[in-house]
Amino acid sequence: MKKETFINEKIPHESAIKHVSGKAHYTDDIPEPPGTLYGAIGWSKKAHAIIKKINLDEVIKSEGVVAVVTADDIIGRNDVGPVYDGDPIFPKKAEYYGQPLYAVAATTTELARKAVLKAKISYKTLKPITTIQEALKKKSFVLKEKVIKKGEALKAIENSPYYLKGNFTTGSQEHFALEGQAAFVVPQEDNDFKVFSKTQHPSETQQIIAKMLNQKSNTITVETRRLGGSFGGTETQSFIFAAICTLLSKKTKCAVKLRLDRDDDIIITGKRHDFYSEYEVGFDELGVIKGLKLKLASRCGISPDLSGAINDRALLHIDNAYYLENVLVENYLCKTNTASNTAFRGFGGNQGMMAIENIIDHIATSLKKDSAEIRRRNFYQKKKKNITHYNMKIEDNVMQEIFDQLIKSSNYKSRQLRIKKFNSENKYIKKGIALTPVKFGISFTTWHLNQAGALVHIYYNDGSVHVNTGAIEMGQGTYTKIAQLAANALGLPFSKIKVSATRTDKVPNTSASAASSTTDLNGAATLNAISKIKMNLAAYVKRKYKIKNSEAVYENGIVKFKGKSFRFNQLVKEAYLNRVSLSSSGFYTTPKIHFDKKKFKGRPFLYFCYSAAVSEVMIDTLTGENKILRADILHDAGKAINPAIEMGQIEGGFVQGAGWLGCEEVNWKTNGQITTHSPSTYKIPAVSDMPEKFNAEIFKKGKNIENVINKSKTTGEPPLMNAMSVFFAIKNAISSIGNYNINPNLNAPATPEKILMSIKKLKKNI
Repeated sequence: MKKETFINEKIPHESAIKHVSGKAHYTDDIPEPPGTLYGAIGWSKKAHAIIKKINLDEVIKSEGVVAVVTADDIIGRNDVGPVYDGDPIFPKKAEYYGQPLYAVAATTTELARKAVLKAKISYKTLKPITTIQEALKKKSFVLKEKVIKKGEALKAIENSPYYLKGNFTTGSQEHFALEGQAAFVVPQEDNDFKVFSKTQHPSETQQIIAKMLNQKSNTITVETRRLGGSFGGTETQSFIFAAICTLLSKKTKCAVKLRLDRDDDIIITGKRHDFYSEYEVGFDELGVIKGLKLKLASRCGISPDLSGAINDRALLHIDNAYYLENVLVENYLCKTNTASNTAFRGFGGNQGMMAIENIIDHIATSLKKDSAEIRRRNFYQKKKKNITHYNMKIEDNVMQEIFDQLIKSSNYKSRQLRIKKFNSENKYIKKGIALTPVKFGISFTTWHLNQAGALVHIYYNDGSVHVNTGAIEMGQGTYTKIAQLAANALGLPFSKIKVSATRTDKVPNTSASAASSTTDLNGAATLNAISKIKMNLAAYVKRKYKIKNSEAVYENGIVKFKGKSFRFNQLVKEAYLNRVSLSSSGFYTTPKIHFDKKKFKGRPFLYFCYSAAVSEVMIDTLTGENKILRADILHDAGKAINPAIEMGQIEGGFVQGAGWLGCEEVNWKTNGQITTHSPSTYKIPAVSDMPEKFNAEIFKKGKNIENVINKSKTTGEPPLMNAMSVFFAIKNAISSIGNYNINPNLNAPATPEKILMSIKKLKKNI
């Protein structure tokens, strides 16, 4: 009989049927006990102001209102900052437009939302800082600037035969997950609280609430079954909503649900950091970088939130796939009167990568060379030029193989010639093409977060298996892949494994489901728990049946020892009757990683993910409109656990990245008011924005050289960076107007307006 492994199998997502049938329960779908109340938040209409007085008399009198909470109701910590203080639940001073000031609980959501509008607030308005440039000028920072150095960058630039300088901006991005921010809190006996939260980080949610209430952590249980997408938007930004909902529940002694309106969601929460860079680069006649000086500044909002780690990851990825022998980088974390920006798929890595890719593209144009050629010449090598600027040796490099394979499979060179011919024959419609690489490091850059726990039970009566971990299922298929790993380890059908909702009273002290490490960490912890149960069973069999030195083989529902076989169900029932434990906790910590953040040296990543993408676009030079005609992606997923799920991540990540670099634009007025706060004012990619031809493939030779589950590689964040090829294809199309001799001045996102402005500037220089 062929062994059923359930690994490298295209098993459907464990909730797929529930998703498409509408039966999947999210936080807002949880059945409500009688008497449940509904919350709404009143927020600041000023971006920077002293709050002189808040009059809530009319709010309290409003129909259906049961209770109002303010800062006076918080007996413990009035802050939800995960690492640093700076994110008050209810502040004394308004620091951004949309900052929560109070909340109400009412008998319906509609009545609660109407009530919060009746507050009378007196402000003393102060001048806000709304841009990175303003913050730099006024030295307004959330954390101290950081300088990293390798070699002698200034000397190398001075001695280089060629020199360029410039600046570049990548924009912000709204998470816009299908499921908005939501929390549901049910009071329990002994002043305990059961909290259902849309969060990527249940354990931190538990700690935040406990500190706010000045209670022990064991009085708060947080449960999360699934998220309707997140992309980093609920790694920390969910905390304030869970905290406010719990505060309302405590005051009313009733169950309370808080579900945000989409506009309020966007207005109140932070987004992807926009980055501004200034660069000076020296290079030779082949386009090989000899020295780089880079100034990198990000908009952090009013507080650090996760900006320290996000900017660190940007610094760790300024090389992308390129060897930088001499580099000097200054990094500034700018404080602005906007919502605190936060985690977003890529976590700063993609902003750092865009900075170096823009520089490479500028070098290629200045030398009148194909940018793919310049990129390849600057790649890390196998046995030399393989030490990063943070002193990590790269040992798993497959970038050249992927790049060369994709050049052939996408017909890059012949298409490039056809595009140039097309552009010479068409005055108003222009095409562009670009090939970009990705090298993305995997592990939390905060060392202690690289750990995970799991709890596994085997039930003796039918041999079914229950798994609980710290992993959050947010559509990426981590529950499915963990179940596949468990099924394979126990030799059981996939249907006999159940992965249940993440709960802080089952697996404690969990790390956030983030950094593309969720399955790596929690899958390994699950296998660790299973191995302990197997050891219990092996000890029993060897003792009872006098079997020595025999490793058990679990496959197709049979457990084989030397000279003795059992049906799995038979063995676990027999073990139970002989008082053998069929339950165990598991634990895993990522090996090999170490990093000195002060010196900016070490090994922050266990491994790297590699990929490359070719994008072909078309632009209308009269309107600035653009279209992705074709995208070709080759992505290394190692030995994929579930190729179908990985492919979904690869394709979805690309489209989300194309949105960030193309159509998604976040704007604020000079008074700090966000103007892109709804589906009518903020454009996410639609079906029409998909490539007309979309060829995505998993690198067949991929294999993780590290001891990672199944030798797989994650596909969480890295695929998003493949969309860099779209942006540089647009630049390539604009460049054709000047016969490819002028580097277009184009910042991301490449909206139609920015494309038109870039064309206008280029034509002035022809």
